[in-house]
Amino acid sequence: MLDSVHFIFLIFLGMLSLVLVMIIIVIIYSIYQYRLSVRISGWSEIINKKITKVIVYEEDEESTDHGFLEANKNSLFRNLFLQKLVDSEKKFSGAAKDNIKHLFENYNLQNDALKKLSQNKSHLIAGGIQELTAMNSGHSLPEISKFLTHSSPQVYQEAQYAMVNFKGFEGLHFLATIQSVISEWQQLRLLGSITHIPENSEELIKGWLESANDSVIIFTLKLIRKFQLLSVYSMITQLLTHSSTEVRVQTVQTLLSVENASTITYLIEAYPDQPIEVRFEILKAIKSSGDKSALNFLKNQLLNSKESAVKVYAAEVLFSFGQQEFLMLVAQDEASSEELIEIIKHAVQEKI
Repeated sequence: MLDSVHFIFLIFLGMLSLVLVMIIIVIIYSIYQYRLSVRISGWSEIINKKITKVIVYEEDEESTDHGFLEANKNSLFRNLFLQKLVDSEKKFSGAAKDNIKHLFENYNLQNDALKKLSQNKSHLIAGGIQELTAMNSGHSLPEISKFLTHSSPQVYQEAQYAMVNFKGFEGLHFLATIQSVISEWQQLRLLGSITHIPENSEELIKGWLESANDSVIIFTLKLIRKFQLLSVYSMITQLLTHSSTEVRVQTVQTLLSVENASTITYLIEAYPDQPIEVRFEILKAIKSSGDKSALNFLKNQLLNSKESAVKVYAAEVLFSFGQQEFLMLVAQDEASSEELIEIIKHAVQEKI
C-alpha cells in the first residue's frame, strides 16, 4: 500500500516538475520575444531615419553614424534593413528610388540577399530573388537563372520575373522549355515588365504558339495583343482548332485585337465547330467589332440556335446593332415560340 502511495506521489511530483519546466520555458521565450520586438522596434526607427534622410536630403553620413554602423554588424539588423529598403523601393520613383538602391549597394546588402539563394527553404530563396530584383542587382542574374527549373513554384516564378524584369523580352527564353503552368497572375507580372518587342522576334513567337504547354500559348497570345503583332495573324487562326478551350477563347480575343477585314467572316465560319464557351466569345467579338456583315448570322442564331443562352446573347447583340424593328417583328410573329418572345422582350427591356 505504501509503495503504491509512494509511486503515485512520484508521478505527481514528476508531472509537477514538467509543468514547472514548461512554465519556465514559456516565460523565458516570452521574455526573449519581448526583448526581440523591442530591439526590432528600435532598429526600425534607426533604419527609417536612415532611409528618410537619404530620400529627403540625398546624403548618407556613413562614417559618422556610429550607432547605425554598430547595429549593421548584426545579421538580423541587416535583414530588416534589406526588407525596409525593398518595401521603400516600391513606394518611390526617380531620384528617391535611386538613392534607396545606393544604400543597398553602399552597405553590401546584395551579399545578404545572395546568401539566401543558398538556403534550402523555398521562401528564403524566393525572398532573396525578390530582393535582388527589386534592387536591380543585374550582376546576380547568372545565379538567379539557376532557379528557373526549381521544384518550388514560389521560387521559379520569382526567377522568371527576375529574368524578364532585367532583360525584357530576351528574358522570356525559358518559355521554350517550361513545363509548369504559368499562372494568370504571373502572366500579368511578366507582361508588365516587357516594354517592347525586338525586330526579328517572329520565329520565337511562332515557336511559343506551337508549345505543348497551353499556358505558354495563352501568354504568347496576350503578348501579341499587347504589342499588336500583326505578322503572326495567320498562325493565330490555326489555334481555333486547338484541343484547349481556353486557348481557343484567348485566340478569339487575340484575333479581334489584331483583326483585319476578314476576321469576323473567319470567326463565323469557325463558329459551328466550337464549344459553347468559344461560341460565346465569338458572339462577344462580333458585338465589339460592330461589324454588321454578321447580321444574318446573328439572326440565324436567334431563330435557330438550340441553346437559350446563345439566343439571349444574339438578341442583345442585334439590339445593339439597331435591329429593334426586326426583333419586334419576330416577337409579334405568331409562329414564334413563347421562349423566343420572352428572350426578345428580355433583351429589349434590358437595353432600354
